[in-house]
Amino acid sequence: MIDLHSHILPGIDDGAKTLDDSLAMARIAVADGIHTMACTPHIYPGMYMNDGPGIAQACRRLQTELDRRGIALKLVVGADVHLVPGLVDGLRSGRVPTLHGSRYFLLEPSHSTPPPRLEASVFQLIAAGYTPIITHPERLSWVEGHHPVFLRLIAQGAWMQVTAGALTGVFGQRARYWGERFVGEGHTHLLATDAHSTGRRLPRLTEGLAVARRLVGDGEARRLVVERPTAVLKDLPPQGFGLPHTPADPETGRPSMISRWLSKRHPTP
Repeated sequence: MIDLHSHILPGIDDGAKTLDDSLAMARIAVADGIHTMACTPHIYPGMYMNDGPGIAQACRRLQTELDRRGIALKLVVGADVHLVPGLVDGLRSGRVPTLHGSRYFLLEPSHSTPPPRLEASVFQLIAAGYTPIITHPERLSWVEGHHPVFLRLIAQGAWMQVTAGALTGVFGQRARYWGERFVGEGHTHLLATDAHSTGRRLPRLTEGLAVARRLVGDGEARRLVVERPTAVLKDLPPQGFGLPHTPADPETGRPSMISRWLSKRHPTP
C-alpha cells in the first residue's frame, strides 16, 4: 500500500517529535503493509514555516536512517498545504512541494471555518495545471452545511482524501459518519493515514481499508490505497482514475443502498 499523507518527519510540525518517533512510525507502517509514504508536513505561514527544499532535505535524512536500519519504507516528498495567497506561485517555484514532483498536492482547508472563495480558488489551481487533493473533509467542523461544495469541487477536478482512522472511529462518531458517507457514496479518491505519532494517530491503513471494502468492494478499496496513489506518484492524468459510478436515489440524490446502511448505523449524524 501507499500512504500519501503523513507527518513522519521529526521536529518540523505537530507530527513526530524525534528521530526515534519517526523510526517507530516507519516500523508500524511497514508492518501494516505500507511500502511507500509521502512526507507531508504542514506549510502554514506564521506557524509551520516549512518549504520545499527544507522538506526534501529532511526527507533525505530520514530515508538515510531508515536504510541504515533496514526499515523497508520508501519516502517521497510532499506537504500538507493551507490555502493562502500566492499558492500557485509557490507551487510553480517549488517553495510549496507537490507530491513527488507531480501535479498533485495536498490541500488542507481550515478545520473550523469554510475558506472564503474556496471553489474559485480550487478552480484557479486546477486551471494552473494542478490537482488539489482535499484532505480529510470528513473531519472538518463545517462539512454538514457544505457537503454539496465538496461534490462541486470533485466535479471541477479536485480529489478527496479520507483518513483511515476516521472510518474506525478514531476521530469520533461524527467523523466516522462523514468518512463512511464520502467513501460509500463514491466521493473519495484516496485513503491515507495522516499519521502524527505511534499513538492514536498512527500510520496504519488496514483497519480503515477493511471498512472501505465493506462499503465499496475490493476493487475500489484497492484503488484507494494502491492504484490511485501509484498514479499520483507517476504523475498520470487524473482523468483516467476517476470515481466509481454509484446509482443515486432519485428522491435524495444519494446512493440508495449506502443511504439506508448509514441511516441504520448512524441515525443522528
